[in-house]
Amino acid sequence: MNVAVPYPANPEVPQMTPSPQAPPGRELIVADVGGTFARVARVVVAAGRAPQILAYQKYACADHPDLASILSTFARDEHAGTEAAVVAIAGLLDGDTLVNANLPWPVSLERTRQASGLGSLALINDFEAVAYAVPYLHADGLSPLSGDHPHTFHWPALVLGPGTGLGAALRFEGGTRPVLASEFGHAALAPGNALEMEVLGLLMKRWPHVDNERVLSGSGLMNLYPCLCEIRGATPRWQTPEQLIAAAQAGDDALAVETLEVFCGWLGSLTGDLAIAFGARAVYLAGGISGHIEQFLRKGAFRERYLNKGVLGHVLRHVPVWRVDHGQLGVMGAAAWYASHHLD
Repeated sequence: MNVAVPYPANPEVPQMTPSPQAPPGRELIVADVGGTFARVARVVVAAGRAPQILAYQKYACADHPDLASILSTFARDEHAGTEAAVVAIAGLLDGDTLVNANLPWPVSLERTRQASGLGSLALINDFEAVAYAVPYLHADGLSPLSGDHPHTFHWPALVLGPGTGLGAALRFEGGTRPVLASEFGHAALAPGNALEMEVLGLLMKRWPHVDNERVLSGSGLMNLYPCLCEIRGATPRWQTPEQLIAAAQAGDDALAVETLEVFCGWLGSLTGDLAIAFGARAVYLAGGISGHIEQFLRKGAFRERYLNKGVLGHVLRHVPVWRVDHGQLGVMGAAAWYASHHLD
């Protein structure tokens, strides 16, 4: 499906239906679970239509003992049926066990299904779900970071974003497998200048494998910042990403500002690498962190490093980058995944 449908201006406000009765279609529970928050919705899906959100809640993962607790709480509070659920979740399913570095608790597919009382449960990668949601984006909800043309869909489209971790996936126009999921957040971090090489050297003293998430994520900000403090001979002042971002936005802490600038430049370089590697014709930058640092993403370092790819820099000028609020992308994508796999 290549026709865009309206996307809410406020991504945390659900698209409620005006009627108390659910529209025709199949009802299920969908969720988007990251290391910090779980967004859960009751939706109706039908072939050839955009998923419709009937109820929506956002939970702090650390406030719950496991994923089953979140799903069963939502089902009880929203009077949702428990016949089927799809959870878009950060990580990779290995048999029955989710491999993840950022969740506050382990996840077993079958134990979660049983404990939450679900008839069926599917776990998919969180950015796989974001990629399934791309055709439902509306131009009003997109902000350009590179390129100055009005939004149109071009395929394949790369989706990536820093949140608690770093996710990435590729969306094709259609076919039997329209989305290629990825765990590129765990691929090796590539420095692009002398300062980044110095940061990488410090990080390698702590970890034998320094992946992209070690810098390009919320927790990565708190790895990058102390490294820059050590390099500049300063004492770290901030202990959380929220504190660091607030100090950088206020502009009265030079090292906080530099941390965000280095972060955006490094993220721009990785984005360009992925766009080249996958032959992307458009890029959508999501993730919880990107929304909080948009003013820094627009300062120039992101776009400069995105285009700094030698002879292919000219090619990337024709590959637009759009920032999109993460919000309900994951739950919409989880619903779209279910429709594509279970509806004619």
